[in-house]
Amino acid sequence: MGFIDEEYLLDSETAVDLYDAIADLPVVDPHNHIDLREVVDDEPWNDIWEVEGATDHYVWQLMRKRGVPEEKITGAAGNREKWDALAEVFPDFAGNPTYDWVQLDLKRRFGIEQPLNADTADEIWTETKRQLATDAMRPQSVLREMNVEVLCSSDDPTSRLEYHERAETEVRGVEVRPTWRPDRALKVETPAWESFVDELDAVTEPAVDDFEGFLDALAETHDYFVDHGCVACDIGTGTTPVSRPVSVERAGDVYAKARRGASLSEAEVRDYKAFLLEFVGELNSEAGWTTQLHVGAVRDYRESLYDDLGKNAGGDVSTQDVDLVDGLDYFLDRFDGEMEIVVYTLDPTHYPSLAVVSRAYPNVSVGPAWWFNDSPMGIETQLERVASVDLLANHAGMVSDSRKLVSYGSRFEMFRRSLANAVGRMVDRGRLPYDNAERLVEHVAYDRPKELYGL
Repeated sequence: MGFIDEEYLLDSETAVDLYDAIADLPVVDPHNHIDLREVVDDEPWNDIWEVEGATDHYVWQLMRKRGVPEEKITGAAGNREKWDALAEVFPDFAGNPTYDWVQLDLKRRFGIEQPLNADTADEIWTETKRQLATDAMRPQSVLREMNVEVLCSSDDPTSRLEYHERAETEVRGVEVRPTWRPDRALKVETPAWESFVDELDAVTEPAVDDFEGFLDALAETHDYFVDHGCVACDIGTGTTPVSRPVSVERAGDVYAKARRGASLSEAEVRDYKAFLLEFVGELNSEAGWTTQLHVGAVRDYRESLYDDLGKNAGGDVSTQDVDLVDGLDYFLDRFDGEMEIVVYTLDPTHYPSLAVVSRAYPNVSVGPAWWFNDSPMGIETQLERVASVDLLANHAGMVSDSRKLVSYGSRFEMFRRSLANAVGRMVDRGRLPYDNAERLVEHVAYDRPKELYGL
């Protein structure tokens, strides 16, 4: 097997055949962090660092691990200097999926076969800069070349979705939908909550002086997203999802106390979040949306990084300390059969619990191997767990979860090859016939996400 050849990641002829059946299917990406302004404006990128490194905290983390100074990662150094610094340490990324994604990007998007390293950095910089100046490498052209059919961005409820409105007429060949993400509305214990309430007040009709007005204003943004084609809600639950019955009076008292700037007890924070999670679920159920729960991220764990660079700089981690079963119990029972629910867990030790919970509720699906788990090992391990405990046919499929547009194709390729490998082993072990396996991989790779999100 050669470097990223036709059999890349595929362990058998059966896996090769299964991948051939799904390789060219359109990409349906229900969760990503795309910069939609970049897509709508459709301006050319300037250089390969802007494409591969400028927004990718996966790349940043690994460069830091190999001793690259921050100046050459997120600092004042020029893009060429940052690219050279990446190339110098890039061979040491071997085994991490970031290595695969960057090499896949270079090969699939630019036709560059050689590995990235200090010796090839200059040639790759020059060739990619030449190609990036052409219309074929503008953002919209790249999306079409990657066969992206649908992408759903992640958007704050206070967004007016101006670029989504422009995308309807200015982006050809790709369906772009917003996703309503009310995380800041739930984080009543943080300064971001107060900012959110003020921003909500500025863009909605109901006054947010009292809790009823706040809920009405939140519902107004929900309706606004419905009108703009939204089909899903993203909720980051943090390390512990909190679902239990809480009265509107209790939640309203906590709201009033928070608005006064008073400190809240842990019980008050939990009760407020539990009430609002149920309220959001009610809005989603009425709208026919899919609710996506992202469980287990410990944000801003590395304090010095957050102090210097702020959020989304590569300082988040996962934890095993999550009570998934008790934490989701009330919410899942409350919306049993009423709406589709997709659960993403950040720590892989939670897959066994998530798979049995999903098995118990027909409207609950296991989300794709997320964040630290979207490697060939992580994807295949999760798919095999879901297949053996729940149903692989009910797996939610793949999402890019990416801020880097050119990597959408690479991430979906890695998933589809891993899917073909996992199902191919079932065929080779005599567990199912090939025609059944082919239908299954086609379903999970394409039909299932369209069905699950009503696309």
